[in-house]
Amino acid sequence: MDADEGARGPVPVRVSWDRDDRHRRLRIVAVAGLVAGALMAVFGLPPIALHSPLRLIGMVCPLCGGTRAVQALMRGDVVTAWHYNPLAFVVVPGALLVLARWGVGLATGRWVNVRVLRPAVFWTLVALLVAVLWTNQASHAAMLRSGDGSFRDQVMGLGLGTAVVGAAAAVLMLVVLPLARRVRSRAAQRPRG
Repeated sequence: MDADEGARGPVPVRVSWDRDDRHRRLRIVAVAGLVAGALMAVFGLPPIALHSPLRLIGMVCPLCGGTRAVQALMRGDVVTAWHYNPLAFVVVPGALLVLARWGVGLATGRWVNVRVLRPAVFWTLVALLVAVLWTNQASHAAMLRSGDGSFRDQVMGLGLGTAVVGAAAAVLMLVVLPLARRVRSRAAQRPRG
C-alpha cells in the first residue's frame, strides 16, 4: 500500500525532511509581508488606503482590514488586530514559521516539506474558512469602510499596493535570494564531521 493511500483524517498531510526545498516561493512572500508589516508598525499606514477591487463597488472582502490588523499585530495590539481582521493571526505567525523553516533549512541543508494528500478536502475547508471570514468582515463593514476617501484615492491605493508588492518581490529576488544561495553554498562546502 502506498503511503499516500493509507493516510487517515479529514485533511491528511505528509510531512517530510528532505534535501530539497519544495516551498521556495513561500519565503519570498513571508519576507515581503513581514518587511511591509514592520515598516507599517514603525512608520504607520500608507497615506493612501489599500483596497481590493470589490471595495470600489461598495463590498467588503475577507481581506478587508488586513493591513490595519497586521500593523496592529506587529505593534503588539492583539485586540485591535482581532477587531480589524482575525486572518492576521494566521498570516503573521505563518510568515514567521516560514522564515524559521528557511533558517533551519539553510543551517542543516534539509527542509521540512508538507504535502496535502487530499487536495479536494483541503480546498473545501479553505473555502469554508474564507466564507466564515467573509461573513465576519461583512458584519464589521461600517468600521472597515471608515476612512475610505474618494473613489480616486481608492483607485490610487489599489495601484500603490500593487506597485509596493511588486517592488518588494523584486528586491527579494535580486538581493535576498542570491545572498541566501551564497550562504547555503558555503554551508554545503564546509566539511561535515
